Amino acid sequence: MKIKVVLELSDEGGYTVYVPSLPGCITEGETLEEALLNIQDAIELYLEPLTNNH
Repeated sequence: MKIKVVLELSDEGGYTVYVPSLPGCITEGETLEEALLNIQDAIELYLEPLTNNH
């Protein structure tokens, strides 16, 4: 599954990343790699209730 994410530099340092198609699915990381790993986890947690119902 491919999901578009948006990465933004945070004013405090690091990155904020969110998923426009999944309202409220947002996280951050100190590095680009950390931010991308965190958003993968956030997406899985966000979608978990949907996949458990089927």
